[in-house]
Amino acid sequence: MALEADTTAVGATVVDDDTLVSGVSWAAILAGAASAAALSYALLILGVGLGLSSVSPWAYAGIGAGTLGVAAILWLTLTQVVASGLGGYLTGRLRSGWRTVHTDEVFFRDTAHGFLAWCIASLVVAAFLASAVAGIVSGGASIASTTGAAIGAGGAAVAAKAAEGTDTEYWADTILRSNAAPSDAATPPAPSSNDGDVRAEVGRIFATSLSSGTLAPADKQYLGQVVARRAGVDQAEGERRVDAAFNSAKQSIEAAKTKAKQVADEARKATAGLSLWMFLSLLCGAFTASFAATIGGRHRERFVYVTRRV
Repeated sequence: MALEADTTAVGATVVDDDTLVSGVSWAAILAGAASAAALSYALLILGVGLGLSSVSPWAYAGIGAGTLGVAAILWLTLTQVVASGLGGYLTGRLRSGWRTVHTDEVFFRDTAHGFLAWCIASLVVAAFLASAVAGIVSGGASIASTTGAAIGAGGAAVAAKAAEGTDTEYWADTILRSNAAPSDAATPPAPSSNDGDVRAEVGRIFATSLSSGTLAPADKQYLGQVVARRAGVDQAEGERRVDAAFNSAKQSIEAAKTKAKQVADEARKATAGLSLWMFLSLLCGAFTASFAATIGGRHRERFVYVTRRV
């Protein structure tokens, strides 16, 4: 009796025709996918910890936002390469042996096994991180779809919102204050019982006018009369105060809207850039898993032997 070396996997059924054996080793694929998903999750958690430890709310402490973004992209790519490489290698190393299959077909099958392991691992990780991924995608889509609307129809709502609260009180104080100095003999008139109602009315007129972007002549004349009566000035001075306050408030709101557009545009660009880099990192992971599976398959064929009697 002689002993002959055979490259059939340990524990595998020895057959003369590999066409009777399935070309897909799901057990090896699932094992590689599980290892890749677990390592990806662990590396992501580590990356979050390193990122939080490197930033600080204090000035000149910690890294900047740009550096943090580059580091996050590099860490995502490293996570994909390392985890996918491990999963692909284990898939190729653990798959069933194909003794009578052509070398090119073995290479293709190993590549496909690594790619399938990467697909399953990516789906598992995406399921665990679904909320984070959905937040990134929906946030970018929301910014892209609402930026124009916020400038148009939403601009009136922004203006009305900005005109609420202390802003209208400030504008009312601006136009209703008296010209009398503390050293003057004449003292400003004492507030009447309905002073709060007058200020609220002025605020409502300003809010409505700012929402539409224009101050109606009738409102301007009425406010001029109110200012003349309350501040002790003439009608022309009252209307001048109203014009000055309205233009100042309008400029403030326009500046706020411009700032909002800039922030939205920066957020849109950041979301688009992050999405593109995530896509590239996933491609790196897919390539690494497929290539590592071929290496694992070659190692399996080289080092795993079974002796059988002939």
